[in-house]
Amino acid sequence: MNQPTIKPTHAASIHFDQPLSQPIELPCGHTLKNRIIKAAMTEGLADAQDHATDRHRHLYQRWAKGGASVLISGNIMVDRRYLERAGNVVVENDTGMDALQRWVEAVHQCDSQLWAQISHPGRQCPRLVNRRPIAPSPVQLKMIGNFGKPRAATSTDIDDIIQRFARTAKICQSAGFDGIQIHGAHGYLISQFLSPVTNRRNDQWGGSLENRARLLLSIIDAVREAVGPRYPVSLKLNSTDFQQGGFSLEESVQVVQWLNDRTLDLLEISGGTYEQLVFFKNQSPSNIRASTHRREAYFLEYAKSIKAVAKMPVMVTGGFRSQQGMMDAINDHHTDLIGLGRPFCVAPDFPTKMMHNELDALPINEEHLILGQGFWGPNSTSKSLQALNNQSQAAWYFRQIEFLADGMEPDESYSPRRALVKHLSWDACRAIRRKFSK
Repeated sequence: MNQPTIKPTHAASIHFDQPLSQPIELPCGHTLKNRIIKAAMTEGLADAQDHATDRHRHLYQRWAKGGASVLISGNIMVDRRYLERAGNVVVENDTGMDALQRWVEAVHQCDSQLWAQISHPGRQCPRLVNRRPIAPSPVQLKMIGNFGKPRAATSTDIDDIIQRFARTAKICQSAGFDGIQIHGAHGYLISQFLSPVTNRRNDQWGGSLENRARLLLSIIDAVREAVGPRYPVSLKLNSTDFQQGGFSLEESVQVVQWLNDRTLDLLEISGGTYEQLVFFKNQSPSNIRASTHRREAYFLEYAKSIKAVAKMPVMVTGGFRSQQGMMDAINDHHTDLIGLGRPFCVAPDFPTKMMHNELDALPINEEHLILGQGFWGPNSTSKSLQALNNQSQAAWYFRQIEFLADGMEPDESYSPRRALVKHLSWDACRAIRRKFSK
């Protein structure tokens, strides 16, 4: 496996002593122009036929103008029966190809790349979409009654899922996407197979870690065969799912060692599931360890163990907020690339400013958002209130995405409570619209 290499550039606008500005070559030979990547965030902007829309084009063109080397799409689903939420783009066949191509072209016009994150939600499929989702085992996700009890996937189902990932990857490649990211984190289907909490099978797909990782490795092999050796294929993997008895850091390190035998071009390190939303922990800064403040990003400590064995470039996503924190992470060899999500919702032009040393820290007051007027008892120990506030915070960022998609500016004064009401009502409307469109 080739190690990432730095390619020199003579563009006058690039600061050579600025690590965020340095290009990097991936093992497949594909070059990224800098080290900042927009990580995947669900958009909910698809039409009733699950196709991309002009809102995707407007949103991603706005982000592309910000200067990041790569924009990774939100969940592009491989199976229309199972969505992460109504409003996901689904790519099962060539239907909707024109819309995909327009989406890609809007990004290319601004000298950025668009990678497709392809995904299957497994049991994390809302009742409004499917009351009987599919999962490795019939272990229900119990969150405010929003998810039905899943059925266990059969061997035929699993073979179909593998082929769906490969087919979706090939179609996205044909549409002009510059790379693929397989979503193996955050409690979605691949992550469910990896975790003994949700995978209680006793066949070749469950039990030992080798068996639990079989679906992931089979999907990577099928996708690589579909797109060829010179096309970027990446993976988003949990460092841990933060659940007792779940997928651990030690297991993640072992999976990465197996991935070294595959031709993987980029490994994104993240963590958590719907039940353990690390990104949306409503905790006071005083409760966060000092070492976490110094590291800034949530998963850097975990990434150090993974990067020690990984033969492919590594990207860490989650928590980066300052230029110095990002540069330190690269200079200390804890990560090769910086993944950010939520900052793009409120400061879409920050990458260029940071790479030109015009911005030291992102203008995001998340403490104010968490502890302000928009939450129900932000310091409460009630699990129900904590879950409600997590959803409110997520909905607030969804609302900012919608503002950008409609050509407006972000609105940091928007109430998280109001955002949650709109999010739930609009998702319900989208789900109903989908059903009547069939």
